[in-house]
Amino acid sequence: MEGSKTHSSESMPGDLSEALKEATKEVHEQAESTEFMKNFQRGQVSLQEFKMVLTSLYYIYSALEEEIEHNKDHPAYIPVYFPAELHRKTALQEDLEYFYGPLWREEISCPESTQRYVNRLHYVGQHEPELLVAHAYTRYLGDLSGGQVLKKIAQKALHLPSTGEGLEFFTFEGVSNATKFKQLYRSRMNSIEMDPVTKKRVLEEAKRAFLLNIQVFDELQKLVSQCHENGHPAQQKPELRTRGTSGAHEHGPAPVKEGEKTLMKHTGMLPSTPLVRWILVVSFLVTTVAVGLFAM
Repeated sequence: MEGSKTHSSESMPGDLSEALKEATKEVHEQAESTEFMKNFQRGQVSLQEFKMVLTSLYYIYSALEEEIEHNKDHPAYIPVYFPAELHRKTALQEDLEYFYGPLWREEISCPESTQRYVNRLHYVGQHEPELLVAHAYTRYLGDLSGGQVLKKIAQKALHLPSTGEGLEFFTFEGVSNATKFKQLYRSRMNSIEMDPVTKKRVLEEAKRAFLLNIQVFDELQKLVSQCHENGHPAQQKPELRTRGTSGAHEHGPAPVKEGEKTLMKHTGMLPSTPLVRWILVVSFLVTTVAVGLFAM
């Protein structure tokens, strides 16, 4: 028994960043296996689906960054606390206001699978803060890796302004060189002191983070299947849940109303078939993982 424990510890890479990469390889492959990636790579994503993606990300990052702020002085998080460089909540608020207008909070709701992700983030932050680095690593380094590619695809597909409105989520103004910053982040992460048992728990939590992301995709895939069977899009609106997203909010660009020229430009070139549009949102979500998280 003792010998097997020693072997397990010795087989684990010494650096936390390398251990995380190795431990999450299988879930990477699971998420990469989707067929929907091809649609997004062709630029087939509608404005409505893009807004849905941003909405889920808003709830996820609101929860993550709330717990990061609560634990910014925790020994297991201090080295990787980079709010100015990485935090995405304010950027997502600006994007949502750009697309929905000043009353965007009344327009969005949190899907069930996203809520499960949010609940886990709050649980970790409040009860197991030493695991928070697993979620930060999974999300932020993935966004840094694939963000610019996704930004260009979305900008072209949706005819968004070249000045960046509606794409603030993908813009890391505090990071001048993504490659060097990721090296710094990994170095800081490797400096966190933790025993083998805690390290193993962090690796398991990172795998859980990927699975939570996949569950978000699965929920949308089920909606696509329902649409196909019924011949029309599901019109259900998930119950609005705001746990962990309260607090001061920053306001973004001026609202874009339905009849205005910008929105007409956005929607004029998009697929009109409801089923196609529902399928495309899954494409975008899966590609977010494939291009972002897997480029870490």
